[in-house]
Amino acid sequence: MIIEHKLVIADVKLVADFRRYILYWKKRFAEQPITDFCSVVRTNSKAPLEEQDNYFLLCDVLPEDRLLREQLQQKRLREILEQQQRERYDISFHSMCMFCDQEFTGNRSVLLNHMAREHGFNIGLPDNIVNCCEFLTILQEKLDNLQCLYCEKVFRDKNTLKDHMRKKQHRRINAKNKEYDKFYIINYLEFGKSWEEVQSEDDRELLDNLEEDWSDWEEHPACAVCLFCEQQADTTEKLYLHMQKSHGFDFPKIKSEHGE
Repeated sequence: MIIEHKLVIADVKLVADFRRYILYWKKRFAEQPITDFCSVVRTNSKAPLEEQDNYFLLCDVLPEDRLLREQLQQKRLREILEQQQRERYDISFHSMCMFCDQEFTGNRSVLLNHMAREHGFNIGLPDNIVNCCEFLTILQEKLDNLQCLYCEKVFRDKNTLKDHMRKKQHRRINAKNKEYDKFYIINYLEFGKSWEEVQSEDDRELLDNLEEDWSDWEEHPACAVCLFCEQQADTTEKLYLHMQKSHGFDFPKIKSEHGE
């Protein structure tokens, strides 16, 4: 729109429903000249006339635009609150914990509170979250892909990922990842307010019994890793044999030659 039509929409990211917003103004621009609604901004005003450009700024200084934005925001807020209300009283929720083999049915809050108390993983109070199932699915897929939920680095196995998240205190989600914005009610209530502020809420009552270890995040026993490739083995003897056959590296022989 900027390049083809010279139209600039102020604070476009704060428009609740961009499609409806554009359709409304498309109709209005067909009814009246665009200059009836937009401020004209001239660029290169000191250059020759043929090098100057006029851009049209549409913003909420115009009462009609402000009213439209408010109406779209209220409509979206009603839809989100209705969805949240359905989730709050939904008893058909069913999901496994992401960090242990415990299964939860009934209400989503049971699982969210469990992960906060037992695993130190807090994504916010249940009543602050909407579209919870989609949110949990995204987080589970990241863990299945061996990706840290905070720094979003990918690791070679789940044991390494688990140790990384525990030691680096990455048992949280990335506040800069805008993918999560739509899952927090606060983003529909107050525009321009980051969802990460939700995470700084006082959840001490919820987390009184927080256990810091993730000992119940079940995984296979730790394996020895080859010095030259990604091959793993459950015993050092098997790993020595692999390195000798695949890489011509006889580790026990080298140790004995050096008197170790």
